Amino acid sequence: MTNHQRPRGLTDPQAGFLLVIPGLAVFLAIIAYPFLNSVFMSFTDRNMMRQVWGFVGFENYVKVFKDIYFLDTLKNTAIFVVCATVLPFCLGLAWAVVLNQGFKGSEILRGVTLVNWIIPGTAIGFLWMWIFNGEYGVLNGILSSFGVKVNWLGAKGTAMMVVIIARTWQMLPWYMSFLLGGLQSVSLDVVEAARIDGANNWQAFTKVILPSMASIATVVLVLGIIGNLQHFDLPWVMVEGGPARATTTFSIEVYRTAFKNWNLGKAATIGTIWAVLLACFSFLYLKSIDRQDTD
Repeated sequence: MTNHQRPRGLTDPQAGFLLVIPGLAVFLAIIAYPFLNSVFMSFTDRNMMRQVWGFVGFENYVKVFKDIYFLDTLKNTAIFVVCATVLPFCLGLAWAVVLNQGFKGSEILRGVTLVNWIIPGTAIGFLWMWIFNGEYGVLNGILSSFGVKVNWLGAKGTAMMVVIIARTWQMLPWYMSFLLGGLQSVSLDVVEAARIDGANNWQAFTKVILPSMASIATVVLVLGIIGNLQHFDLPWVMVEGGPARATTTFSIEVYRTAFKNWNLGKAATIGTIWAVLLACFSFLYLKSIDRQDTD
């Protein structure tokens, strides 16, 4: 081949670029464009009740941070995310330890546990509404025999607790599945060596097993936090963010602002703040994955 001749066909970088184009186009169409459009919209006064709109700069952000309900929404989101992540994580870990014993019937129990994971969130919401209904709920039916009656869904002090319980029941199989996989990846030789050195069951679990599955536990926790930050259906179906905004999280606030108050500009602003929080935990997730690959 002389210096004036060019190789036929595509080079590896050119072929790689062509292969990336379809995926890149999909990403730009369904992720990047809607997000950037929402950020752009947060600097406008767009409203579904009128066609004319204009730029307002950071006015929406100032209004959101000055809103008397903003801190309550942030607090509710934090409470829901922390409790609805830690509680099913701990229960899922405990149940994974039980199922990891390999006793007779453990496979059946594992399958039964996974059933409520595949039930739609709306159906789960109605199920727990039926259990905690203040008038004809199953729980109040039991408590009434002791002369006790609680308005579980209508009181600010208990509504969030009920939503967290429903979310815990929904997500426990998800945590159990991943944590059971982490438990089964722990080398039995290491555990037996710890027992030979005199470690009891608790010491073997806390000093050997948990550190060995720390990477998978970290990934599961971060994914759980991200999922709960985005969660919408249970709080909305069960109490619609009430009573008195006691269960209003960022997801519900965005929906209510956009489709109840028709204020797209303010909804986009709240959504952008919400996306920043999600990005922080997504960054932690990617760091956890990177650390896991390094290990």
